[in-house]
Amino acid sequence: MKKLAFAALAALFLTSCVETQSYNGSYAGLEPIPGSITYGGQPRTKLKKAPVGSTLHNNFYGPYGERIEETYMVMPDRSLKLVARRRGFIGFPFDD
Repeated sequence: MKKLAFAALAALFLTSCVETQSYNGSYAGLEPIPGSITYGGQPRTKLKKAPVGSTLHNNFYGPYGERIEETYMVMPDRSLKLVARRRGFIGFPFDD
């Protein structure tokens, strides 16, 4: 019984670390938040050497002090598209 309760708690914890919807509750796409690379529009410089379809990561602390990791994809016009956001204890228990 203890193993089942522990497994259920672990599953709940792991599913709470991934955010699939934006702050306004829509599933249409993730909206940039303060700290995001694309917050306030696309960056002025284009990624000229990055292959189209490649991904890059951005790690920062969110507005409530939680760690956030965002994944961006390079689009054909060299703009960045926010494709995933993880929040919470990234790398726990070896978090710095």
